[in-house]
Amino acid sequence: MQRKPFGQTRDGQAVEIITLDNDQLSCTFLTYGATLVSLNVPDKEGKMVDVALGYDTLDAYESQDKYLGATVGRYANRIAAGRFTLDGVEYTLAVNDGDNHLHGGPTGFSTRVWQAEEVPDGVRFTYHSQDMEEGFPGALTAQVTYSLDGNALVARYQATTDRPTVCNLTNHTYFNLHGHNSGSILDHVLVLHAAHYTPVVAGSIPTGKIEEVTGTPMDFLYPHTIGQRIGRLFPQLLHCGGYDHNWVIDGPMGTLRPAARLVGDKSGITMEVETTLPGVQCYAANFLAGCPTGKGGVTYHNREGVCLETQFYPDSPNHPNFPSCVLRPGETWDHTTVFRFSK
Repeated sequence: MQRKPFGQTRDGQAVEIITLDNDQLSCTFLTYGATLVSLNVPDKEGKMVDVALGYDTLDAYESQDKYLGATVGRYANRIAAGRFTLDGVEYTLAVNDGDNHLHGGPTGFSTRVWQAEEVPDGVRFTYHSQDMEEGFPGALTAQVTYSLDGNALVARYQATTDRPTVCNLTNHTYFNLHGHNSGSILDHVLVLHAAHYTPVVAGSIPTGKIEEVTGTPMDFLYPHTIGQRIGRLFPQLLHCGGYDHNWVIDGPMGTLRPAARLVGDKSGITMEVETTLPGVQCYAANFLAGCPTGKGGVTYHNREGVCLETQFYPDSPNHPNFPSCVLRPGETWDHTTVFRFSK
């Protein structure tokens, strides 16, 4: 692990950039937001390709509202109306997505400076979230350990609390397997190991139902390009401007199992995603345009990256039929996601 200064935040906190390299993959992270800045993997000709969208400056990361590369929490994705009830007590959260709470609120974990320490083959980031930060009960200690294991980037999320709370941590990298500066991802081929998904209403809030993907454009059980059906007049796609939904990963939560497979036909790079979490949000960057200038002066446009955010389902605290994201004192929130690359 190598670490270097990367500047100071607007409120004067020092930020570092950290490099991991195992001769098969290399990547860089910021202590700001425990953010993945770059991820270099070999293409079919052996050339290293940076497959993660990102920025060159700390100011761009502080200015963005697209969460490029960030570790998000305390609750990734949306909570309807910024409200939930736990043990008979209603909590009101900060809202930052219309009337809804999104990705931990306006000063969620993606905007915080994390502490970093070297661990075997990787780096562990730690952030201590105060009781009632952004409206969430309980002082929560969150950790994410990013490590390189052969041809895989492994993310292990852990959290503990001193009061009952809800927790949902994920990584929000936008992937483009042709290279971060290569344009559209609509020709990427996608498989999602999920026979069901959670439909939404306008505002991307789940209805509470869990529906089969069969016979709909949400069916990625067999390979399809992302762009093949994204423009269909299917109500779920119209609600979200394209794909931005939670899929229910097949198999039991808590076991490391396949979630997704993404293939870049031009580069020959394949990314397999495995996780212990119950769901994965596939977001095709429908609203990426307007973010700060990207790495190397690139201007990013809509649908030039795809996020595969492993997670508990959106708005889980308000749907008893969804897997529970409640974390209590004495427990450890402990989940792993693996991004494995091949050519």
